[in-house]
Amino acid sequence: MKLIKLDAIDSTNDFLKGLSQKESLENYTVVTAKYQTKGKGQMGSNWASEDNKNLITSILIKESITSINEIFNLNIIVTVSVIQVLNKLKINLLNIKWPNDIMSENKKISGILIENSIKENGKIESIVGIGLNVNQTNFGNLPKASSLKNIMHQDFDIDTILENIVTKLENNVEKLKNNKINSFWKEYENYLFKKGKPTLFEDANQLRFMGIINSVTRNGQLEVLLEDDSVRYFEVKEITMIY
Repeated sequence: MKLIKLDAIDSTNDFLKGLSQKESLENYTVVTAKYQTKGKGQMGSNWASEDNKNLITSILIKESITSINEIFNLNIIVTVSVIQVLNKLKINLLNIKWPNDIMSENKKISGILIENSIKENGKIESIVGIGLNVNQTNFGNLPKASSLKNIMHQDFDIDTILENIVTKLENNVEKLKNNKINSFWKEYENYLFKKGKPTLFEDANQLRFMGIINSVTRNGQLEVLLEDDSVRYFEVKEITMIY
């Protein structure tokens, strides 16, 4: 992999996106930063990080998917890859909060943002942004955030974690190309946060309701069983889980 290390940047995703538009980059080009001023989460939400304490990275992945209909498959591969690396580190009580937040002990330790673009030749390029709280211990007014250090009470080597994630990603993307996606879907659903448990949700109109997560559809919608036994399907940001 080609590794570009930055001290500070507004957004590693934006930096890598701009670079890929100017020149032809090799697959799995990686950008990391010690500090990020305008980190982005799903649908434009902000993601903040202390200087040199966490993994802030964006990874260029080419030709992993051939159709827009397969976009959520890449999300599955990325999310499960991070989970697999964290499992090797024996991180406690891991879950995936739909669509791709990584939880440990019911607190968020990682967020993932995947931005896809269709090139003139019709091929899809993806920029995978990963923010993982590693050695930061103070999260101020974010009581639902945590880090590997807070959970395991030890420091971790950020560069080693990055290398392990990229290696795992390369291996798993090859499996995706070979149509071996079903096992990753199964693993994703096994880790799905609050699956099968009565859970409080809030919709875009701030109305709250109870529901039970059944599964996630192949196009990434959350399938929720409601109290009247009807089933509804939700897109990202249409509902918020209250926990």
